[in-house]
Amino acid sequence: MKAKRHVAIVGGGPGGLTLARLLDLHGVGVVVFEREAHPLERPQGGTLDLHEDSGIAALERAGLQQAFYSIARYEDQGTRLLDKAGRVLFEQADASAGDRPEVDRTALRAILLASLPAGVVRWGSAVSDVSPADDNRWHVVTERGAEGPFDLVVGADGAWSRVRPLLSPYKPQYSGLVFIEFGIDDIDERHPALSLLVGRGKMSVEADGKCLIAQRNGNAHVRVYAIFRVPVDWAAKRFDFASPAAVREELIREFEGFDEGILDLFRAGNDCFAVRPIHALPVGHCWQHRAGLTLIGDAAHVMSPFGGDGVNNAMFDASELARLLVGNDDWSAAVTEYETQMFARIVESAEGAAEGAATFLSHDGEALTLELYRSHQAELIPT
Repeated sequence: MKAKRHVAIVGGGPGGLTLARLLDLHGVGVVVFEREAHPLERPQGGTLDLHEDSGIAALERAGLQQAFYSIARYEDQGTRLLDKAGRVLFEQADASAGDRPEVDRTALRAILLASLPAGVVRWGSAVSDVSPADDNRWHVVTERGAEGPFDLVVGADGAWSRVRPLLSPYKPQYSGLVFIEFGIDDIDERHPALSLLVGRGKMSVEADGKCLIAQRNGNAHVRVYAIFRVPVDWAAKRFDFASPAAVREELIREFEGFDEGILDLFRAGNDCFAVRPIHALPVGHCWQHRAGLTLIGDAAHVMSPFGGDGVNNAMFDASELARLLVGNDDWSAAVTEYETQMFARIVESAEGAAEGAATFLSHDGEALTLELYRSHQAELIPT
């Protein structure tokens, strides 16, 4: 009888958990090493739009489509673009008409976790090293010691992956953009005017070399991003994050000249500010295959958020890797095929994200964004 194979997945985000679910369904032994102590240790980020041909397709392969439909928000796919005076330049007529439903990252992670047997995810297990064993297998080292050997170690641990250096010398490079994020709680009841301003989905206003994006999440929560093209350490020098009130005042000052109704987004915000410099790996990033190791998601191809492909790419990576591994006796060949296909598949979205980051907040940014929204709307109109 053939010995059961074992896979270590480093990172318990949507990509890593999707892969764990798919491998477990087919009887492959799998362990997920996650540095967080428990699922709610920290906020998991904002809303995601899942695409039918990638993220949703991966959930269907994992048998989780019904669980997904129970948390998907088809009604929150709207888009609004305003000028700095608050005038509406573009608005999607039917916010529920698209095929990219929104889902809160925390809710998506929850259904993936619920699909896994107890003990698959090792919470509080930050990986410090991945070291070679015999027969192209690998040990995973945490503060609890070394575990393994594993037949395959998959880096699903994001932009600053601990696994990537075993395969590639490249590090993500700063894009020039910084997002300062905060939230507005219970917006429908507490701030009805702002609820109308944001609409059912995403509202953005871009002018004077800066941008505000407000995005509706579940449970009447809205995440707001103030975006600047600045040096990577600018926010740390510009704002006193020990004083949320001071940060709020300085952000209002940065957006001086914008309509007071728009500036009310800052005034209504909570005190939880986060600074998110946007980094990306080079378009076409790839590596020479190394037996027993591979990468998925941001660990393999982190890119700017323009296009909304990040989580979809990660989940589809997981789906394709699992498909090629299951039932294949030659795992090295299966991983090589996965990597070859993934390298080619990712180029288009990486190019789009890189172009978006390069042109965002240009002198004609508002007009370019309006043109983009109109072109997307035209694609949805039957001919």
